[in-house]
Amino acid sequence: MEKIITYENLRSFAYVNDNVCAEPIRGIIVQFFGLNGNAMYQLDTLEGEFYGEKGILFVIPYTNPWSWMNRQAVGCTDEILDVLFEKYALDPSVPVASTGGSMGGQSALVYSCYAKRTPAVCVANCPVCDMEYHFGERPDLPRTIYSALWQEEGSLTDALHSVSPLHLIGKLPRIGYHILHCDEDKAVDLKRHSEVFTGEMKKAGYDITLDVIHGRGHCDLGYGGKKKYAGYILSGLGCEQG
Repeated sequence: MEKIITYENLRSFAYVNDNVCAEPIRGIIVQFFGLNGNAMYQLDTLEGEFYGEKGILFVIPYTNPWSWMNRQAVGCTDEILDVLFEKYALDPSVPVASTGGSMGGQSALVYSCYAKRTPAVCVANCPVCDMEYHFGERPDLPRTIYSALWQEEGSLTDALHSVSPLHLIGKLPRIGYHILHCDEDKAVDLKRHSEVFTGEMKKAGYDITLDVIHGRGHCDLGYGGKKKYAGYILSGLGCEQG
């Protein structure tokens, strides 16, 4: 079907902090929801205000809560950014950061691979990195992944690999990657996901860091971890944390 997102109806498809964003716009952060994330924001978020003060658009696409960054989620996110680039007459060189936690971290990594505008940096919190393993990691997952990928051609393995960061190594762009993962994460295993992914990325010559956050559970970075997370994003966009 035709593209239907416009600036006038954008709030039905994404949260954007442009009402509190200083100009000139220096960069864009795209933050993806974790599994089952379906919030819509009427008021500006604390992150939106924080980044807006620095002249950075903060965008949360309202993609399907079970999207696993499938083709529809990639296309919808691209369409949202198209609207913003046109609305604010942004130069193509304005950098984009791809971010998120859990499924949102997987989405941030996978979006970096398929995005119309290759991000300048990807920062992921407790990301799912091996979709083939994750399919059986918890009993609630198969229905969500099948929902996202059932229209894909080929085998289930082929479909899983198409949205699996670990299996996209070599196709992922050569940008900066920063992974933060909590060592008491019971939902997305540190050793089976971020540690394996980081090791294989380094073997393939990618610029990637892994920060293990000790004593905390799934996506619970704590104050220090959150500050480091934001610092990686701002540095990747060429900005100072301040």
